[in-house]
Amino acid sequence: MMATTHAAVGLVLALPLLVLAPDLAAVGALASLAGGVFPDLDLLAGQHRKTLHFPDYYWLGAVPALVAAAVAPSATTVAVAWFLLSAAVHSVSDAFGAGTEPRPWERTSAEAVYLHSRRRWIAPRYWVRYDGAPEDYLLTVLLLAPGLTHFGPTVGRVTLVLLTVGGAYTLVRKRLPDLEERLLK
Repeated sequence: MMATTHAAVGLVLALPLLVLAPDLAAVGALASLAGGVFPDLDLLAGQHRKTLHFPDYYWLGAVPALVAAAVAPSATTVAVAWFLLSAAVHSVSDAFGAGTEPRPWERTSAEAVYLHSRRRWIAPRYWVRYDGAPEDYLLTVLLLAPGLTHFGPTVGRVTLVLLTVGGAYTLVRKRLPDLEERLLK
């Protein structure tokens, strides 16, 4: 899935805050959006879906952080909890998409996301054929919709940026491996 789709899933995770702690909902939404994108920064930092993806270990921080946010709700506790929750869900959900190969529509990789506790890769499930697939962008649009109307203007602006970036990426996704090969020659 695209980073924008993971951010969108994070936004959906923040929806209960609109009822449970409306004054902290925007903070939780922004933290969830950031947590949804964070694991994909390993594209820049090392091996993708291994360096910052922790489908097992993020939960060790997310669960106590959620308890802390429930016991002592504040901007800080909510932000930390929803950031970690969104990063954890991102890391797990990568197993439901494609592998790590440059052309995931060819299905040549058996590596979707690295499970650090078992020191092995989880195989891709291809529920979303590949990052940037049309259905991936549709999922992004549907899941980001509440961000346009429910969390205030800052979240609304971030949502518009994510929709634009996700749409642009979807339009060029299948051309990127060829472009990368040309640039690296």
